[in-house]
Amino acid sequence: MTEETKTVDSTSDARTVNNVMRHAYRVLSETEKEQMRLLKDKGLEFYNLLHSIGETDPASDRLASRELSLAATNAEQAVMWAVKHITK
Repeated sequence: MTEETKTVDSTSDARTVNNVMRHAYRVLSETEKEQMRLLKDKGLEFYNLLHSIGETDPASDRLASRELSLAATNAEQAVMWAVKHITK
């Protein structure tokens, strides 16, 4: 890839810049942007709690057990589907 990958905030109206698959997005309302932010914040809060329970570093991708890793994966999936509902 010759062009540098750009990071775009998920609530930004310019979020199509680094998305290969979805070329057309609708502009989200301020309420939808706030809902999306809240969902992601709650997901991150839960993820950090899993690290706290397992006494692992949140900066690391490794959790203390398979069970905590599955909980993190399912939390990520829950956030993804909830965001998908908002952005469809």
